[in-house]
Amino acid sequence: MGHTVPLTVDLAIEGMTCAGCAGRVEKAIKAVAGVTDASVNLASERARITLAAPATAAAVETAIAAAGYGVVRETRRLAVEGMTCASCVARVEKALKAVPGVLAASVNLASESAEVTRLVGQAGDALLADAVAAAGYSARPLEPAVRPQAETARREARAQRDLWAALAASLLALPLIVAMVPALWGQHLMLPGWLQFALATPVQFGLGWRFYRAGWKALRAGTGNMDLLVALGTSAGWGLSTWLLLSAPAGVTPHLYYEASAVIVAFVLLGKWLEGRAKRQTTAAIAALAALQPATARVRRDGAESEVPVESVAVGALTVVRAGERVPLDGRVVEGRAAIDQSLLTGESLPVEMTVGDSLPGGAINRDGLIVVEVTAIGAETLLQRILRLIESAQASKPPVQALVDRVAAVFVPVVLVLAVVTLGAWLLAGAAFEMALLHAVAVLVIACPCALGLATPTALMVGTGVGARNGILFKDAVALEEARRVILVAFDKTGTLTEGRPAVSDLLPLAGQDMNLLLRDAAALQAGSAHPLAEALRRRAEGLALPTVTAFRDLPGRGVEALLDGRRLRLGNARLAEEAGLAWPVEAGRLAADGKSVSLLIELAEPARALGLVAFGDKAKAGAAEAVARLKAAGIATVLISGDSRGAAEALASTLGIAQVEAEVLPADKVATVARLKGEGRVVAMVGDGVNDAPALAAADIGIAMGGGSAVAMETAGITLMNGDPRRVLDAIRLSRATYDKIRQNLAWAFLYNVIGIPLAALGFLTPVLAGAAMALSSVSVVGNALLLRRWKGGRP
Repeated sequence: MGHTVPLTVDLAIEGMTCAGCAGRVEKAIKAVAGVTDASVNLASERARITLAAPATAAAVETAIAAAGYGVVRETRRLAVEGMTCASCVARVEKALKAVPGVLAASVNLASESAEVTRLVGQAGDALLADAVAAAGYSARPLEPAVRPQAETARREARAQRDLWAALAASLLALPLIVAMVPALWGQHLMLPGWLQFALATPVQFGLGWRFYRAGWKALRAGTGNMDLLVALGTSAGWGLSTWLLLSAPAGVTPHLYYEASAVIVAFVLLGKWLEGRAKRQTTAAIAALAALQPATARVRRDGAESEVPVESVAVGALTVVRAGERVPLDGRVVEGRAAIDQSLLTGESLPVEMTVGDSLPGGAINRDGLIVVEVTAIGAETLLQRILRLIESAQASKPPVQALVDRVAAVFVPVVLVLAVVTLGAWLLAGAAFEMALLHAVAVLVIACPCALGLATPTALMVGTGVGARNGILFKDAVALEEARRVILVAFDKTGTLTEGRPAVSDLLPLAGQDMNLLLRDAAALQAGSAHPLAEALRRRAEGLALPTVTAFRDLPGRGVEALLDGRRLRLGNARLAEEAGLAWPVEAGRLAADGKSVSLLIELAEPARALGLVAFGDKAKAGAAEAVARLKAAGIATVLISGDSRGAAEALASTLGIAQVEAEVLPADKVATVARLKGEGRVVAMVGDGVNDAPALAAADIGIAMGGGSAVAMETAGITLMNGDPRRVLDAIRLSRATYDKIRQNLAWAFLYNVIGIPLAALGFLTPVLAGAAMALSSVSVVGNALLLRRWKGGRP
């Protein structure tokens, strides 16, 4: 959308390093049609741009990206009130996307929220709220610090108001219904007209005023929604009855239809309350996670303990956690030992023994003992908050199947209005009385249910992601959840994925007359600057040895390390590194690799180069690795092992676990090509890795699955994160994806079929307005209820 009045925006630019960069960015911006002025400041890394029609901030961002730079963006979540159906969702999204600086917007009817992606410094909260208000709704920012408690209290208060409104409408409408019951046996008992008017009018214009208010806002915005349909339908019934009452001869009580309008309002109000109650259950998992954060922490300072708000605790503070208490923030145990229950965070049912040096997440429960924890992360950087953000982002996103619903929602209400008018005209042309023709048209208006369409996908998505979170399976977005169901091949990384990831030195074999202690000392010294698991294993084995300082350290990805030690240039690494040095791979190394061990060769680069010794590492397979592979095979899903380790070690592990295909000695950069080749064979591929070294391969796969403790890289790169690192959860994630997608399809089928069948039946006169209102109210409840059945899903089944 362009701007008739020039608009000035400030964009934060990333990637500029010199004046030439700033010049290229400025040139790219000015080339965008509609940009009247642009200036780029390298020091502040910002660009000030004046836009006119047809230029947009999104077009400018595209031009900057094409020049090789990026625009800094951020995500903002809003609570949106007043939405009742899929048409409302479409209107709010359209309004938000029209705000200058907004790059994307996704609105969720079930959670009554919106997620907006905007340029940093643009589309402020006030502008977003104003845009939503102009569309007929209200919005406010969702602050992470107060979101769980405040939103829960707000929704509970609204639920109480909805319940009282539904009960009041039902009590007023009940006498109108009771008076009709004798007619079933040929008896006629009709309340006086003035009494019917007195009972129905407060329901229509008092308790039902919400439909007029929301419907009028929709009309002002040039669209329609469920409230408009209900307001028109019930107004027609009430208006017809009032006209008949006022125009009837004295002493004659005509047949009135107040019960239809009053009962429809009561049914819809009751349905909205039941719907809201069910919708709150869809967020039970995220509410349970949010409740894990304690409000206070017991902090130790100068030997004294004091209880302080958790928001005031800083990184490095010492917190005391007693038996039965929750760990307030992420930290590292510095004193004591305890069994820690992390079940709500990782899905791991059994407590884990934690001692000095172990890391543990905030929200976990100390089952026994007394521990002192040094805080390592606070606020938004804690694991709990990152999990919550990931779940909320997934619930706010839309799966590809939702595109059809959005297209239908855009025209649903106008089409229903036209069908109601056609129904009225057709019955009149067929010779029906005006009252009868109008009642059939009212039934068409009332039975149409855009609510069910709007709730079909997001409710199933919210329950599915919540169930996943409860089982330690985190979906990054709706696309990952939908795509995972199609996986037919799973590629596993080796270390830390199928093995425990804590290798230990199993063999030291000196060569060329070297001393074993000298071999261990030199090898451990070389690994002093590496964070690789094998390096940690060497350092653990060399504890107590005085290690010399190395210089000119170099990490050689996929091969090993190199450094200067006592004037000698040494290398430690795999067969590829030995080949580069012109050395043959020792026979002893082959024998060790055949036993499933990872082998490194210590090399001195001299004239000529010589091998100083072999270091072998053993890393046990995870307890559930073999079962995970067997379960995948039983489900018809093929497996392959992709590893940078030697072929012997990789094939030994694969043989133990039952994996037939092995891709060994693969460099990290080559894993991407390997995954691409597997995808090129026409298969949907999931790559399972630790989410750090395997990040490029995770991104290259159709679905990336990160194992382990939920590192930031794992959550950002992979489509799915398995919090407890259990490979058996891979099939669980795939099955949960299938179960959730099945619920989405069932809900959409029900919503579409309901309208496709119900509207014609109402138009043909087979449904009274009262029955139509009851069916419409129950349709949304049934869709949400069907989604809630997904909460019965259990993982771990063979």
